[in-house]
Amino acid sequence: MKLTISSCHTIILTSCFAGLLLTLSGCATPVTHEALVPVSLEVTKHHPQSVAVVASGGTETSAIGKPQVSDVELQQAVTAAINQTKTFSRVVDGKNGDYILTVNVFSISQPSFGFSFTVGVEMGWTLTRADNSTKIWQEAIKSEHTVGATEAFVGATRLKLATEGAIRNNVKQGLVKISALSL
Repeated sequence: MKLTISSCHTIILTSCFAGLLLTLSGCATPVTHEALVPVSLEVTKHHPQSVAVVASGGTETSAIGKPQVSDVELQQAVTAAINQTKTFSRVVDGKNGDYILTVNVFSISQPSFGFSFTVGVEMGWTLTRADNSTKIWQEAIKSEHTVGATEAFVGATRLKLATEGAIRNNVKQGLVKISALSL
């Protein structure tokens, strides 16, 4: 097989392009609860009751898939946000609280490519009394967050940051609405 300068250039350019694609795509890293807790969140009221937090509908992140949020990470994030803001007096394990807050991930819409990634999240929030299962409040909350190429060069990082931001915005909206309730 005879290689010419032209074919060598083609091989080198193809190899460089393949390497660049691998570098820019990256691997999916899981969303962590620390990144989902709103930094600045002011609540209207501090409820003196206790609450148990239950999360559902989440998905584990696969190594080759898009970043997702697991039930455990979402539950830890909501718990941390409640503790930080004192929305309730305390968060208890299981269903031993005065209230049960259920947060259910309905959908996460994520782009596959682009310079700016906008992720949309819809989660269902339900607050029930623990003693008689009466629904106090229920709402589907939609939120989104955009991360541009100037904020993160690698596409996988942009997607993770946008996903975390959309979930964080949803947690913020949910707790603000709960804090406004008369319990």
